[in-house]
This record gives sequence, C-alpha cells and structure tokens, in this order.
Amino acid sequence: MSTQPSPWVIEAEGLTKVYALGATTVPALRGVTLRVARGESLALMGPSGSGKSTLMHLLGCLDTPTAGSYRLEGQDVSRLSRDTRARVRNARIGFVFQTFNLLPRLSALDNVALPLLYRGNGAGATKQAARALERVGLGQRSAHRPSELSGGERQRVAIARALVTGPAIILADEPTGNLDSANGIEIMGLLTGLHREGVTLLIVTHDARVAAHAGRRLYMRDGAICREEAEHDVA
Repeated sequence: MSTQPSPWVIEAEGLTKVYALGATTVPALRGVTLRVARGESLALMGPSGSGKSTLMHLLGCLDTPTAGSYRLEGQDVSRLSRDTRARVRNARIGFVFQTFNLLPRLSALDNVALPLLYRGNGAGATKQAARALERVGLGQRSAHRPSELSGGERQRVAIARALVTGPAIILADEPTGNLDSANGIEIMGLLTGLHREGVTLLIVTHDARVAAHAGRRLYMRDGAICREEAEHDVA
C-alpha cells in the first residue's frame, strides 16, 4: 500500500520556545500553530521581539522547540539531534539571508556548489551550480567573487545556493534588507517568479511592500500569531 506525500510542507503545532537567562526564563514563542502548503508563498511579519526570527530558526531546523511539534514534509523533526537536523537542513531547506552569507574567497559558482559538496555530491556539483546560476540570471558571472558583484547580484547568488539542492521550502530572512529599492524590486520579482514555478516560499520581513508579494501574511506579536491575511483580503 503506497503512502501519499503530505500536502503540507510545514505542520507546526503549539510551538513554544523558552530561553533561560540565569534564574530568569524568557518566553520567545507562545504556542504557535501554522501550516504551509506545498507551493505556497507566505510572509511572516512583526516588530522586533515579536518572535518571528525564533520561529524561523525552529522552522529552519536551526533550533528545537521547548514544547510543541514540527513536521517537515510529514517527518517529525521536533526532537532530532543536532547532526540529524543539519542533514535535514542541507537536504530539504534553502536559506536566503539579509547579509547574503557568501564566502568571500570563493567564486559565485563555488559558493552555490557548497551545499552539494557538504552532502557528498561532488561529481555533479559544478553542473548543478551552473544551472542554478543560470536560473537566477547570473550564468555569465559565475567566476566572479562576491566582492566583484553588486548587492543584488550577491543576493541572486544566495538564492541560487538555496535552490541548488531542490529544497522543500526556501526560508528568506529579510531578503531585501541590505539592498536599495531598485535591487529590492528585482529580487522580489525573482522570488515571485520562482514561486510561480512551484517553489514553496516563506519570507520573514518587516516591509509591507515585500510581504505584499506573498499569497498569505501572518502577523506576530509577543511570541504568538495575532492576525492572518490572505491575498484576496488586501486590495
């Protein structure tokens, strides 16, 4: 009997995260529940200290919850060991960061190939990285180092790196935060285009203009989701 894949990439139930600071405990998340469907685009919004970065760390398997459960493509990843979470991240999650996080001494091509090398897929890494760079419009810049690229180009390299492993979801943390307006518009156009191709996308942002590109928006405050808007709710 065949098992049907889960229609949900993310299923989080009652996620709680409490940090201990000496004798004091600080609740960062207070029972967050959400689902993200395959092929969906979702924006996570909220002021500093609202818990959105903590939630992204849990959803990205960078940390584990104090309480609650988290299933990624049907697999419970709530209590995995650090090494197992690292393997899950490498295989199923693509990250795009505000600060790009590119290695300065490596070319764009080598930066994009890194996730494949980490998983031991050295044979086809260069070809796959080249295809990913072509996909984001940087095929002619593959030999350049980050210092030789504009901010928008560096973010395109970061997006190619996130795409190269064929992840279940891309988590983008303030992807336009270090870009000027023109480059920010280009990057959001690229991410929106990738979503139309079927990429599942979760964007953490404080910028309403960036969030407007998502099909659904969740607003956080004091460690909880306080409001939700779907695309048709906004004129």
